[in-house]
Amino acid sequence: MPPKPPKYQSWENPGCQILKAMSAARPMSRELCLTCKGGRLLCGQKSCPLLQRIHIQNPIETRLKEEMSGPAPSIFVGWKGYPEVFIGPMVSLDVENANLLDNPAKWYGTGFDDIIRMRSLLVRSKQIQEVRAKTKFIENSQELALSTKAVDIETKFTKKPHYSLSFSPISQPMGASGILEKFNITENPKIPKKVDYVVSDEMKAVDAVSKLFKSEFDVYYLTNVLSSGALGMNENKKIVPTRWSITAVDDMLSREMMKSIRNYPQINEYTVYTNQYLENHFEILLTPGAWEFEQFESWAPKTLWTMSYDKPVIIQEHEPHEGRWDYAINEGGGYYAGRFAVCEALNKMRRQARVVIFREIYDSYIMPVGVWEVRENVRHAFMNQPRKFGTLKEALSDINSRLLHPVEEYVKKSEILRQRRLSEFF
Repeated sequence: MPPKPPKYQSWENPGCQILKAMSAARPMSRELCLTCKGGRLLCGQKSCPLLQRIHIQNPIETRLKEEMSGPAPSIFVGWKGYPEVFIGPMVSLDVENANLLDNPAKWYGTGFDDIIRMRSLLVRSKQIQEVRAKTKFIENSQELALSTKAVDIETKFTKKPHYSLSFSPISQPMGASGILEKFNITENPKIPKKVDYVVSDEMKAVDAVSKLFKSEFDVYYLTNVLSSGALGMNENKKIVPTRWSITAVDDMLSREMMKSIRNYPQINEYTVYTNQYLENHFEILLTPGAWEFEQFESWAPKTLWTMSYDKPVIIQEHEPHEGRWDYAINEGGGYYAGRFAVCEALNKMRRQARVVIFREIYDSYIMPVGVWEVRENVRHAFMNQPRKFGTLKEALSDINSRLLHPVEEYVKKSEILRQRRLSEFF
């Protein structure tokens, strides 16, 4: 009698279309998908076979036309084909809520359906430009990026934009898009004097971003400004793909804040902060000691990136007191978003600590929405009431009571915590 077919699909016997697409993509491995998360196309494909499988129809398609007008809250710069990339305004189909649609700082508490609905109301217009070009198109795009309020524009596309929702592990989901023939600004952008001064001055991009952040311009606004190519020394100015600018701003600001954090007094208690949002659970442990940072991601099996796994997969990144210069390839932009939010909190406290983030991603995390959810999860964790303990053992026991994966499994992999014997904790 021939053997019975397996009850569940496997890499050797794929059943669903997603796993079939993954199996057909070569070269790739199970680990490669989790490392890439569709962001860097490590499999060599032109687009991620997993993300291509997510199709969500939307009734806004009937509102798409070759000529459209409306408020533009931001711009978007692609990365494919660099140094010649697509750039263009994001045009809102919702006039009243245009500023909300591209500002994740105001999204906290909304669910997947609301995020998809909001992003579906933005039309991505795009035109190919060389990153160092000084064209009128780029100048107009910079004015939109520098404005703190959505700017009314008129657009003309080569043909009616096409609706097809797309996803990225770094940036927010994208709705309809179309090739832009031209666009005109029909009202004056609202550019703060401070921003105009910084952009006009001769200073490095990192100094400009830091100066504006200290003037209370949020990270999401600064990402858009950096992406537009408005910052940096005149001879070095160039537009920056949006997904790169997101991580670059997180990294720049973290490094600047670390310079101060390393000189602050150390905390004297073991402190735990907790938060959960969008099927992501965070436990943040601050321990006495000189600045050091570590972040874990524990991915449940059967998420989009762990379809082949039957057990949780823990990945980890760490940096010592002096910092790191190599890219956090295991966690990518999520690492820098988490570290930024931690540095932001410690800088406000005027304290330093050894920090460990435990992030658990549940199998109900059905689609990537961008690293903003990491940033906002950690930000809101620090808004919650902390738990304080006299010993590390007590703190870890408290954290363990809320984790799905045993805390000792994290400790075994930890650069910060495994320096001591496990018997001291359990």
